[in-house]
Amino acid sequence: MENFKLKYKPLGSISVLIEWPQKIDNLILKDINLFRSVLQSEIKEFILDTVPAYNSLTVFFDTSKIKYSAIVKIIKEIYKVSNQKLKFSSKLWKIPVCYEDEFGIDLDEIAKVKKIEKQKVIQIHCDAIYDVYFIGFLPGFLYLGGLSEKIHFKRKSSPRNKIIKGSVGIAGNQTGIYPRESPGGWNIIGNSPINFFDINLEKPCFAKSGDKIQFISINKKKYNEIKKQVNEGVYLIKSEVYG
Repeated sequence: MENFKLKYKPLGSISVLIEWPQKIDNLILKDINLFRSVLQSEIKEFILDTVPAYNSLTVFFDTSKIKYSAIVKIIKEIYKVSNQKLKFSSKLWKIPVCYEDEFGIDLDEIAKVKKIEKQKVIQIHCDAIYDVYFIGFLPGFLYLGGLSEKIHFKRKSSPRNKIIKGSVGIAGNQTGIYPRESPGGWNIIGNSPINFFDINLEKPCFAKSGDKIQFISINKKKYNEIKKQVNEGVYLIKSEVYG
């Protein structure tokens, strides 16, 4: 693990908030997820849950077994010593997206303002490999880092009342996918036919913090084929072990 200077704070009566430097950074993401794995291995008897964010990790602990001061002391020691034997396993998920005009309702505006061809915007969006920092806002909403500066685009000043499920958007330096219909102020550039959250599955969201995402451009015909497979419960998201 990296040697960051961490801050430890109580968060309510049953959790510890561990804070890294306040910035979005790939090294911090890796450090958080490795530390999370170490804690879940080393002191699993005390831990109820762990919740990562951009630059923090919240550790919920069992107060019937350990006090706040004691668990903070243990956590600090574990970070200081670290455990190089443990490695964080991540996957690269290939996410199909249709960028055609029916779905990419803000693509023309982005291309015009950025003074690049619309197809170039799509290419840039698909060329990157994105980091999954955490999941929030909506169940299955992946907060992704790694969007090229070439297509950074400010959030809309007036959010839309309805963004359809699967919409892929850009807001500032982030890109993401709406896992369900929702109001939203992101600039919509395409739509993915897959499900990002299914409460009926043992693992409702396929991705986790530390995983990678790459978008694959598909046409409307392929979109409809995948949508049919998703509805029939036979579609498997393509993935591979990363790193």
